[in-house]
Amino acid sequence: MKKLIVSLCLFAGIAFGLNAQKFAMVDMEYIMKNIPSYETANDQLNQISKKWQSDVDAQMQDVQKMYKNYQTELVFLSDDMKTKREEEIVKKEKEVQELKRKYFGPEGELFKKRQSLMKPIQDEVYTAIQEVSKEKDLDLVFDKSSAMSVIFTSPKLDISDLVLQKLGYSK
Repeated sequence: MKKLIVSLCLFAGIAFGLNAQKFAMVDMEYIMKNIPSYETANDQLNQISKKWQSDVDAQMQDVQKMYKNYQTELVFLSDDMKTKREEEIVKKEKEVQELKRKYFGPEGELFKKRQSLMKPIQDEVYTAIQEVSKEKDLDLVFDKSSAMSVIFTSPKLDISDLVLQKLGYSK
């Protein structure tokens, strides 16, 4: 009997604690799509990425051309010339890989450019979310665009439009 009373008290305490928390949802994808500066920055990043990728592709085609030439001239080359050509091809291939890493690597130019263009916008959005959360006395805010486990959210819990209004991008 004592265990039952303790269990009921514990259950009531947990239920009361859960009931006291307020939470809401935001759709970061929706918010970002409605911020013109984010779309502009995204377009800039796409243009830069395409340009750099075409540079890498052009240099890779040069490597392939060097290799094809090597293959056709292979029978006419001495052992020293074969070795020299192979080293040139490998060197050029390494240069292309280094260029690719420089542009697209984890600490590459594209990453740095994305940070410089997107971080201020994201910081502004997060600040607006914090302000709306404080105004509405929310304890927890979920991002429904990235949460894989969220199957359904009530529209009344979605504060995305309030965040956009706070940022000055009201619909």
